[in-house]
Amino acid sequence: MPDGLTGGFADAPVMAARAFRAALDAMARPGRLHRVEGAEAPAPVSVAAAVLLLTLCDRETPLYLAPGHDGPEVRDWVAFHTGAPLAGREEAVFALGRWEALAPFEGYRIGTPDYPDRSVTLIAELDSLSEEGARLTGPGIRTEARLSLPRSVEFRRNRALFPLGRDMIFTCGDTLAALPRTTIVEDL
Repeated sequence: MPDGLTGGFADAPVMAARAFRAALDAMARPGRLHRVEGAEAPAPVSVAAAVLLLTLCDRETPLYLAPGHDGPEVRDWVAFHTGAPLAGREEAVFALGRWEALAPFEGYRIGTPDYPDRSVTLIAELDSLSEEGARLTGPGIRTEARLSLPRSVEFRRNRALFPLGRDMIFTCGDTLAALPRTTIVEDL
């Protein structure tokens, strides 16, 4: 089990480039699953979430750790490997936790009309992640995609805020999938 000083990328330039490509591809193709590797963080952080933190967070990206993920081991790991300052949900650029622990969603940044990109990206840890379940349509999806999302009215509320809103990345083990604010989610 990694501690605060272990668990980072073994070959940082190569592994970060691969992980960044996976994150970009996931955002461009909502609902498509991507496997990533090369990082471990203290429990309960999944491999995919650790890879995302190493790739996307730095000293200029405030990170919110939701209850259940906000412990001394995870804090030490984040500080050592990314330097990301820990922040409250209102200031966070990224937020990590289980879907339920990230709620309520109203407290996160959604951007402004002049700067819609100044919003949060939620990294939500799930028990399972598969290409079945909720129906996804919108940009980056040819006809439709499926993704095993938690049942939530949050997806409709978030889409109604467009061009403002929150982007979401779901993780489970070494797998991730993204749900940008442009995606329309229908529960089935």
